[in-house]
Amino acid sequence: MDSKLLELLVCPVTKGPLQCERERQELVSRSARLAYPVRDGIPILLENEARTLSDEELGL
Repeated sequence: MDSKLLELLVCPVTKGPLQCERERQELVSRSARLAYPVRDGIPILLENEARTLSDEELGL
């Protein structure tokens, strides 16, 4: 994913920053505890498409 695009994208739930997890092809919102999928290079920023992150994944 292009780093300039990533700077513009925010979590649709919290409006906070997203982190790119390249190996899982996800954009992670730590504040919302959600991981949004990236399919064919397109971020799917829909809350119902995101998966909930566990405490272990967040390092808690």
